[in-house]
Amino acid sequence: MPVIKQEPLLFGMSDHLRSLSESGDPLAVLERTVDFEQFRGLLEAALAYSDGCKGGRPHFDPEAMFKAAILQTQHNLSDAKTEFMIKDRLS
Repeated sequence: MPVIKQEPLLFGMSDHLRSLSESGDPLAVLERTVDFEQFRGLLEAALAYSDGCKGGRPHFDPEAMFKAAILQTQHNLSDAKTEFMIKDRLS
């Protein structure tokens, strides 16, 4: 049976993420540089989330929102552009 060599996909996710990491992905650098978990207690206290007993949508992770706010400030992004970039990164 012949072995078929599969060419990398033009928009393959794993290739894309590897390429970002190799080119100095600012998100990876930020993650290595700052221990964001140390801010979790302060963020949760400042945000004073409800316990959820009344229902409603679950809150966003405060650590993730803090990271987004830092990146938004660093890159001078509007709220709409930040939301677009997050959704694009997730896709």
